[in-house]
Amino acid sequence: MTQPPRPIITPCTKVCIVDGASSLCLGCFRTLREIGGWSGLSDAQRAAVMADLPRRRAGSDAAGPGQA
Repeated sequence: MTQPPRPIITPCTKVCIVDGASSLCLGCFRTLREIGGWSGLSDAQRAAVMADLPRRRAGSDAAGPGQA
């Protein structure tokens, strides 16, 4: 019996707007390359990106007041 695929954890918020200055999605703060290749990354690679997201969000001018 085969098991269903396990879900992939993602930071996607379904707010897909890319900031031109930073090239980051303003919903999840990943790059387009990270978003496009997310399902092909290993668990460790995804965890490394997820660990960096708070830094990206805090450093983004696009986060706006109260969002950083």
